[in-house]
Amino acid sequence: MPSNTNTRPDQQHYVAPIEETPLVAIDSVKAEGKPTNLWIDAWNDVRKRPMFWISSVLILLVVIVALFPGWFTQTPPNNECYLANSNAGPTEGHPLGYTRQGCDIYSRIIHGTSTSLSVGIIVTSLVAVLGILFGAFAGFYGGWLDAVLSRLGDIFFSIPYILAAVVIMSVFSQYANVWVISLAIGIFAWPATARVLRAEILRVKNSDFVMASTALGVSRFRILLRHVLPNSIAPVIVITTISLASAIVAEATLSFLGVGLPSSTMSWGNDISQAQTDLRTAPQTLILPSIALSVTVLSFIMLGEVVRDALDPKARAQR
Repeated sequence: MPSNTNTRPDQQHYVAPIEETPLVAIDSVKAEGKPTNLWIDAWNDVRKRPMFWISSVLILLVVIVALFPGWFTQTPPNNECYLANSNAGPTEGHPLGYTRQGCDIYSRIIHGTSTSLSVGIIVTSLVAVLGILFGAFAGFYGGWLDAVLSRLGDIFFSIPYILAAVVIMSVFSQYANVWVISLAIGIFAWPATARVLRAEILRVKNSDFVMASTALGVSRFRILLRHVLPNSIAPVIVITTISLASAIVAEATLSFLGVGLPSSTMSWGNDISQAQTDLRTAPQTLILPSIALSVTVLSFIMLGEVVRDALDPKARAQR
């Protein structure tokens, strides 16, 4: 069927009859596959990466050792220390040898796991709660609340949390325990989490689904909890995983400096501090607790790196 509707009269177009081009063949869309979202895509990505499984197995092992140390050793870490075994090598039932005080190194490493992991979990929980609370309200409500909370975060961010923890633990040295050292670290370590979440919420709150919820009359606080925060939490999960490793290192650092947990408390930092004078004569007393600390910290850092890449669509697309 010729048509002369074009602006050029010498050019003709052919339009096929409607019965030759049924609309069904053009407009039908086959939806194949299950519905997906960020979390499903992230899981499908991480489960294909060996680093995820290696770090997960190591972390699971650390958690089991921390919860059930009696499954791995029956030797008390402090009660059976004999100077006759000072810095001795491995013997039957004591595979890693002895410390300078004649205590079993393997038993002290096993029992020190729960202390380090407890500090890491408490610090991470405190950092996550404070960071999410300050970052969410500052980013979503803005205005004077954002100004006040951001300046408060800047004040805490300008103080190195290790230095602040040293001062706090020096003042409260007679009350030193897992909770006190965790509070000393966590109360100054939350601003980084708050900054990351605030920036993400500033991006998400301008999305169309937030405008739609506002148009439907949903309260702002409910929008924050049900729509904005769940879509902004991914970077916080990543930084929280890495901050747990940082908290374990911070506890070991404070104990090594002598301002952390009491020397009677099972801690990798205490063992490393007490073994530094025996590095030449009995290096195993320092190296073995250091390896336990390094492997634990590395496991959480590896998991954080994998999760970060999985939650970043651009990083997934580049692989």
